[in-house]
Amino acid sequence: MTSKDRSYLKGLAQPMDTILSLGKSGVTPDFCKSAEEALAKRELIKINVLKNADDEPAAIAEMLGERTRSEVVQVIGRKIVLYKRNKDKPKIILPSEQGRKKKA
Repeated sequence: MTSKDRSYLKGLAQPMDTILSLGKSGVTPDFCKSAEEALAKRELIKINVLKNADDEPAAIAEMLGERTRSEVVQVIGRKIVLYKRNKDKPKIILPSEQGRKKKA
């Protein structure tokens, strides 16, 4: 993912509401499954890390990215933004993908 793609996704994520909250139980298999389902449906999700969570938001973001096979777009404070392109029906066209289509 290029820095231009990341910047574009940050702009899309800013007005979004958080759809998942991670608390004391941490990154459980059920939470990962919920995140994967949300990513499959929306491609871009925002997660709130509650104050009672044991780990730091950056560590949680890295763990979620690995387990859901998604890209960590940003971690600001206690908010995490993840992106995973839907291979069948992509909803978000990244700037780097637009360039490829024009050249082809």
